[in-house]
Amino acid sequence: MLDKPPTNDLTGGFVCPIPKSDYTNILLAHGSGGKLTHQLIEKMFLPQFKNDLLEPLHDGAVFTAGGNKYAFSTDSYVVNPIFFPGGNIGELAVNGTVNDIAMCGARPLYLSAAFIIEEGLPMDDLWKIVLSMQEAAKRAGVLLVTGDTKVVDRGKGDKIFINTSGVGLIDDGVDIGPKNIQPGDKIIISGDIALHGIAIMSVREGLEFETVIKSDTVPLNGLVAEMLEASRNIHVLRDPTRGGVATTLNELAEQSGLGILINEEAIPIPDAVKGACEILGLDPLYIANEGKLLAFVSPQDADKVLDTMRNHHLGRNSVVIGEAVDRHKGTVVMNSRIGGTRIVDMLSGDQLPRIC
Repeated sequence: MLDKPPTNDLTGGFVCPIPKSDYTNILLAHGSGGKLTHQLIEKMFLPQFKNDLLEPLHDGAVFTAGGNKYAFSTDSYVVNPIFFPGGNIGELAVNGTVNDIAMCGARPLYLSAAFIIEEGLPMDDLWKIVLSMQEAAKRAGVLLVTGDTKVVDRGKGDKIFINTSGVGLIDDGVDIGPKNIQPGDKIIISGDIALHGIAIMSVREGLEFETVIKSDTVPLNGLVAEMLEASRNIHVLRDPTRGGVATTLNELAEQSGLGILINEEAIPIPDAVKGACEILGLDPLYIANEGKLLAFVSPQDADKVLDTMRNHHLGRNSVVIGEAVDRHKGTVVMNSRIGGTRIVDMLSGDQLPRIC
């Protein structure tokens, strides 16, 4: 038998785990946060980088050092356009990582920021972005302590991309994660959904509405801190960004091994958003949010947590939209407003690419 000839193949002879017959190249939908994103993560990334800290697939890694528990998270922002009603890519980058850390039950402390800037970006635009990041960090009570800057050739980027990473401290007695979800847990949303995605799309499509729809990008760590002060029986926190509420709930159903039942009539959707979605043919359940959270709370503490949220300016419109159930496991089912039920699946394509 002939020896196998030498090769410079860095794959070591392993076959790509994602069938090439399905997708030979990366699509925008692979970044949607939906089914294709999960396929990419579960079949390509996770098997190669698998470890105990990564495996929970939380909004950040939770680890212990020096007797303290911390959360660490990172995110990259490629939103188009970089300025949109209610915000810009800079404050979005700060708020997004602050929120990911807060969803781990941590108090965000320090951030890093890395900028990839395309040649030709107006200095005035960069200055506005920097100032908005400074203000966002101040509002969230975090310090930006390290960073990096790169510039790429004109036409080799798209104005500016930003990566932020952050570290936060988790107080004793706080344990947030999908494994903690229990049947009967009430699901609370902190307010109106789909504002961020529609704000982005309105600019892209040149749409004008009677009411200006603004992004809801805000830091949620202050709201989370008050919620945790009211109760330590909060089992999961998650901000429904890419893929929206529907995709986030599907992730949690899959990770917890439980079913989720939601009530369509209870989900807060502003009339302006409903109208925009009808025009654009979009489902608000799948549209990104940047200043809302979902909380799974034990039934005995749900009212207390809900009252606390409603007393905070970022949670005034908080409502219970459903509960975790010990049936149709791994699946999200919705009671529709016209009667009957339907399965709410994970986002399969990409309604709104480059939304954050």
